[in-house]
Amino acid sequence: MSDDNNDLGPGEFIGRRGGDAVTLVSGSVIAAVPEAKRAAEEARRELRFDFLDDRAVLELLRQRHLDEEGMFNAGFKHGVPLALVGFGAAVYWGGVAQYWETAASRNAYLAVAVAVVVIQFFFFVRSAMSHWGDPVRQNLRARAGKYREIAHLARRGGADVPAHYPHYGPYPFAATFRPEADDLEQSGSKGSDDRGHS
Repeated sequence: MSDDNNDLGPGEFIGRRGGDAVTLVSGSVIAAVPEAKRAAEEARRELRFDFLDDRAVLELLRQRHLDEEGMFNAGFKHGVPLALVGFGAAVYWGGVAQYWETAASRNAYLAVAVAVVVIQFFFFVRSAMSHWGDPVRQNLRARAGKYREIAHLARRGGADVPAHYPHYGPYPFAATFRPEADDLEQSGSKGSDDRGHS
């Protein structure tokens, strides 16, 4: 993953992959709108996250940027070869292989081409599932999406929140909050903290 977040100033995060740094809107600005504050408190109980804690939200949004970048890189790494191999195999079939004299040669080409495309597709799907299906990442996306809803609610209520803040769209998939994954993550981080203090 990128180290873009290392170059950010205090209170800044990348709002969109490859985009400019955005300054965090303070939780007090959002909490000044009663409806947004109420939504944040409800979401805190539901998603086990304090949406009005500036430090926690900043870390959430920075991690969300890295997650988005990781998903893009994984898709690019396996999606481009899949597209190139599939396109090349189809073009070669259409221009050359289908005109071969023997059916055995044509069938052998088709068998090899299909096998290569299937293998490429398998790696693409496996990579996608490892990113989209990771329950810890899904919790991150669920919280980031909910924060976006709360910020937009505050903006509609008159708070000084920029349009489209935090400048990324909601996740339409792979953003289901999984309490069991949250419990595992928290117990794991507590364990490492205890070891660090011993």
